[in-house]
Amino acid sequence: MMLRLRVKAVSWEAPSILSYELRPVDGGELPAFTAGAHIDLTLPNGLVRSYSLVNPQSERHRYVIAVQKDRASRGGSKWLHENVRVGDILAVNGPRNNFALDLNAENSVFIAGGIGITPILCMIEQLRTTGREWRLLYCSRTRDETPFLDLLEKESRVQLNFDHEPGGKILDIAAVVKATPGRAHLYCCGPVPMLAAFEEATKKLPRERVHIEYFAAKEPPAVEGGFKVVLAKSGRELLVPPGKTILETLRDIGLDVPHSCTEGVCGTCETRVLEGVPDHRDVTLTEAERASNKTIMICCSGAKSEKLVLDL
Repeated sequence: MMLRLRVKAVSWEAPSILSYELRPVDGGELPAFTAGAHIDLTLPNGLVRSYSLVNPQSERHRYVIAVQKDRASRGGSKWLHENVRVGDILAVNGPRNNFALDLNAENSVFIAGGIGITPILCMIEQLRTTGREWRLLYCSRTRDETPFLDLLEKESRVQLNFDHEPGGKILDIAAVVKATPGRAHLYCCGPVPMLAAFEEATKKLPRERVHIEYFAAKEPPAVEGGFKVVLAKSGRELLVPPGKTILETLRDIGLDVPHSCTEGVCGTCETRVLEGVPDHRDVTLTEAERASNKTIMICCSGAKSEKLVLDL
């Protein structure tokens, strides 16, 4: 459902990071969300981008997001920072959650890097509310570059790690994982090198105890082309040409397919596969979900078979 939300406030959180408080134009309650969820913003320049909600899930009157202006921005964060002002109205879809908090866990350990703290903030707040045990290892280059530091630095369960300050060093994620209690759940969100180290350190743990959120793709999209896509609902058959993704091919014929990040990160474009073998390039599906070949992220994944039949 598309929502029209007004920008109630814009706040400075750190260099290149602003937070935006969004409220319903006509008042009333917003759709409920759970800790770790994100919303999709449809920007006036046509881009759709996903941002994690940082405020407590108990709040129904507002959504709060934090956006880092990326030096390699493809137009989303740069446009928000340079154009959005208090009073502006934005089109919002969601919320959705691909990084859910397991409230049944006896203990939760969070590892966050920079802007990766955003989905974890509301997780911590929820655990505070329920009285569950938790610990946060929060990494940043320097203290001055660290968003939401004022909310966390006095908390005894938070360990701060500034690797670009005198005496600082990169967090030993393998050591953290090794020292984690046996039934604890581990969560990680941050830059790709951190997430790669986390995946390596947790690869022998039960998958239900490991939770990870990517903000960027791990590998390039499948644009090799040369396979057919059949749209089951209409029977229409399309050839995906070299240099195009499935999503781009569908949009070229005027098909309006839900999508957001276009990198296989947000899960918005997940589509059922009725026949064929996908070439998965996303970071959203679990290994078991990939192996089942029942769904595909059409924004970035391709085909290993000559044909894919999609539930579209």
